[in-house]
Amino acid sequence: MVLRLSFLPFFLLLLAWTILQAVQKASSKPLGRADANITTLSASEISSFKPYSFYANTAYCQPPQTLLWACGQSCDANPTFRPIASGGDGIDIQFWYVGFDPTLQTVIVAHQGTDPSEIVPLLIDADFFLVGLNPTLFPGVPSNIQVHSGFASEHAKTAVSVLTAVRIALQESGLNNVTVVGHSLGLSLSSIIDVIFLPLLIEPQGAALALLDSIYLPLFLPSVSFKMIGYGMPRVGNQNFASYVDGHIDVTHINNKEDFVPTLPGRVLGFHHPQGEKHIQDDLSWVSCPGDDNTDIRCTAGDVPYFFEGSLNDHDGPYDGVMMGCIQ
Repeated sequence: MVLRLSFLPFFLLLLAWTILQAVQKASSKPLGRADANITTLSASEISSFKPYSFYANTAYCQPPQTLLWACGQSCDANPTFRPIASGGDGIDIQFWYVGFDPTLQTVIVAHQGTDPSEIVPLLIDADFFLVGLNPTLFPGVPSNIQVHSGFASEHAKTAVSVLTAVRIALQESGLNNVTVVGHSLGLSLSSIIDVIFLPLLIEPQGAALALLDSIYLPLFLPSVSFKMIGYGMPRVGNQNFASYVDGHIDVTHINNKEDFVPTLPGRVLGFHHPQGEKHIQDDLSWVSCPGDDNTDIRCTAGDVPYFFEGSLNDHDGPYDGVMMGCIQ
C-alpha cells in the first residue's frame, strides 16, 4: 500500500502522539489510587460558582455587547455588573472584558476561549513549547518557571490593556477584590480526523489566559486580593509554574465529567496542573481534588488518564446547568 503524500503529515502527527501516549503511560504515576482527602461539595458550595460560570460564558459575546452589558441571557444572569472595558476580535486576539459586580463585591476579568472556527487561534494553540515568562510583564518571577509559549504570546497582547481596565474598575468601585475567569468553547466533532488530531492542535486559551492574568496582575497590584476560576482548563506550565501558583494564588479549576481538554498538554511534555481542581462526576455531584494532577479515579488525571478515554462533548458543560458560549 502506498501512503498518499497529502496524508503523510497527519500520519506522522498520529505516530508522534501515539508514542507520547505510550511514554506517558509508562512514566506517569499509578492511576486510580484512592485518596481519602477528596471531599464532596455541598449544594451551596456548588451554587456559589454559578455567577462566575456565567461570567466565563459571557466572554464569548462580542465586545460591543459586553461593553453595554446587553448580550441576552448571558448578561442577564449577572444584572448588577458594570462594564469598564472590552476588547479582542476573536481571531488574532481573544475577546476579553473587565468590570465590577457590586453584588459579589469583586472586579471581574474574563477571557474568551479558543474558537476552532478561526484559524489563527489554532495556530497559536499548536505552539506548545515551554518558555520562560516575560520579565517585563512578570518582574521578579523566577526564571525556572516556564509556560506554554502560545498562551504566553497571546496573554502579552492584552496584558497592559487588562491591567489598565482593572485599575479603573478598582478605583470606580472602591473594591479591593478581583476574580479572573475563563473557559474554552465546546466543539462538534464531525469526522474521525477531528477525533485523532484535535488534541494535537487545540489547547483552549480562556482559562489559560485567566491563570496567567492571575499571576501577572498581583505583581502590579500587590495590595489587592485575587482569585481565579477556570473551566476546562488545560495545563499551562511546568512543575515550577504549578508550585508557584500553589504558593501565591487562590485558584479553582473546574472540570466536567470525562472532558479530556484538561489532560492537555500531557505531563510527558513537562506540563503540570496546580492545585484547586473541582471535578464534576457523572451523577453531577462535585468533588474537591487536593494536590497537583490528583490521580484518584474521581479526579480528571485518574478518570481520563489519556485523551482517547475522554469526551469532548463534556467540555462545554453543563457546569451546574450553565453551558459555555454566549447565550443570546
